[in-house]
Amino acid sequence: MSSPAADHVPVMLAEMLAAIAPCDGGAYVDATFGAGGYARAILDAASCRVWGVDRDARAVAAAAALAAASDGRLRMTCAPFGEMDRLLAEAGVDQVDGVAFDLGVSSMQIDDPERGFSFRYDGPLDMRMGPDAAKTAADVVNATGEAELARLIRTLGEERAARRIAGAIVAARAEAPITRTGRLADIIRGVLPRAADGIDPATRTFQALRMHVNDELGELDRGLVAAERLLRPGGRLCVVAFHSLEDRVVKTFLRQRGGAEPRGSRHRPDSSAVARTEPTFRLLHRRALRPSAGEVTANPRARSARLRAAERIAAAPWPASHRSSSAAEPRRSARRGARR
Repeated sequence: MSSPAADHVPVMLAEMLAAIAPCDGGAYVDATFGAGGYARAILDAASCRVWGVDRDARAVAAAAALAAASDGRLRMTCAPFGEMDRLLAEAGVDQVDGVAFDLGVSSMQIDDPERGFSFRYDGPLDMRMGPDAAKTAADVVNATGEAELARLIRTLGEERAARRIAGAIVAARAEAPITRTGRLADIIRGVLPRAADGIDPATRTFQALRMHVNDELGELDRGLVAAERLLRPGGRLCVVAFHSLEDRVVKTFLRQRGGAEPRGSRHRPDSSAVARTEPTFRLLHRRALRPSAGEVTANPRARSARLRAAERIAAAPWPASHRSSSAAEPRRSARRGARR
């Protein structure tokens, strides 16, 4: 099946297909459609249907060629993936055979200077993945108090120099609002030397702002819960994460839903609802899978990827009150500082 997405090879594609195991007649969700690499591979692997979900209207519009080439087997919806169970239910789909996530920002978003995701180009300091994000990154850096700004950068960027960066941002915005990616990157580079590993000093701060603007940890939490509700018994969940905080949310979710969280003993009984709730997933791998050396050489973006996968078992979804993490950004890691 040819399409503009054909040249786009997402990270750990073979491992994702092995985990999802597409079959003829199945129904699958590519919850982070982007350039459509996962969706295209699933459609090529079996005579099945795929629902593509993306909160970015531009990604949905760009999927038109792939949808046309799929003979109606690909259907797109523009929304955050945390709403996919509701959206598919409205379309008459209450169960699917697989859900795949490829987390983070897409290459199309990074490569568009007008989106403001990257400091490689000078552009508006935006970073919104979709219209559901109320604030831009410029709103955040110009209106957030210094202590809170430092907390965001330290927590979501795992940046040790968060206080120094926040102080420099506050001082700079007192002279003029910070509205461009280039200026923000220069402010950060002015107070941080380039790391020995060659990573640009602005990298972690830009990451933190993007994750905050789009509530990425909260949305991941909601997306995992939605996937649990959608998957039929025997259905597969596959998540590729690139950030340690995202991977921690996925790991905790699957440990809880897989019955691997510590339970009470006869000496210290645990009367919580978590201890009484039946497992809903069976882990497919004991640990996260990592990309091969060959893939990392061919695609350096893959170096930080971690893939976790599980199979849905026939227990009722957990109550909505039980989440893998708080939808709010974690505060404990902010007190302990960066782990890198």
